[in-house]
Amino acid sequence: DVQLQASGGGLVHDGASLRLSCAASGISVDEVGIAWFRQAPGKKREGLSCISTRDGITYYADSVKGRATISADHAKNTVYLEMINMKPEDTGNYWCAAAPPVLDYEVGAHICLYGGMDYRGKGTQVTVSS
Repeated sequence: DVQLQASGGGLVHDGASLRLSCAASGISVDEVGIAWFRQAPGKKREGLSCISTRDGITYYADSVKGRATISADHAKNTVYLEMINMKPEDTGNYWCAAAPPVLDYEVGAHICLYGGMDYRGKGTQVTVSS
């Protein structure tokens, strides 16, 4: 039984830092890609970042590039998303998802963040106050 548990959310001030954790069980973060998504009320789901250590892939969306770092702790079977300089527009429900990377024929490379990933965990709420 695969489970993904996101944690680390909370209320932070504009400019603060935060580290989100995605603890996996029933699946190894060594073997799949782990992606982070978020959704704010009234807004579309947004893919933020992903990592696949097996395939040597990391990806950051423009909205978090330069402010986010994704990493994997294989001993703890956990993936982290650290964000700095948080902004009010970062407010939302954050969750992680897991699936093997797939080949994107348009870009000619494997990707680790896409819609319909195999497993999705419950989210953790992040609220950034101005």
